[in-house]
Amino acid sequence: MLKTLAIIAVVAIAAVLIYAGTKPDSFGVQRAATIKAPPEKLYALVNDLQQWKLWSPYETKDPAMKRTFSGPAAGPGAGYAWDGNKEVGQGRMTITGTTPPSRVSIQLDFVKPFEAHNRVDFRFEPKGDATEVTWAMNGPAPYLTRLMGTFFDMDRMIGKDFEAGLAKLKTVAEQ
Repeated sequence: MLKTLAIIAVVAIAAVLIYAGTKPDSFGVQRAATIKAPPEKLYALVNDLQQWKLWSPYETKDPAMKRTFSGPAAGPGAGYAWDGNKEVGQGRMTITGTTPPSRVSIQLDFVKPFEAHNRVDFRFEPKGDATEVTWAMNGPAPYLTRLMGTFFDMDRMIGKDFEAGLAKLKTVAEQ
């Protein structure tokens, strides 16, 4: 009986490991919201990293988070490093490119809870008297990330934060 349980456990673990190996080696998460504000206003709130404290969902997860800004106040080269609790971890983001007022691209590098290097893009598309804002993140999915993804839905976890951030951005921009 014990031998049978051990064999079942080994087969189950092997199946999970093999399944994780078949998952894509990159990931993407994207959410969008329509906000009644001009693209220029929304672009300014995203392009200036110091404005993120007004709308970013991660700011409320650790109000005691240590923040350091570097480079120019906004646009390419503007940087923001943070060190916070287990919910926000530690990392840095740097604006790598912009197309005013339609796009902001960011290099996002996590140090804790695990190392990761991702690309974030915000797009602002006029829709009548509103703007469709799209927040997307893409990056590599090393084996450990794919293994975790067999138990946790990364799109749902990260997407929930993006949805909260877009809702807060909507509140701030529509004032």
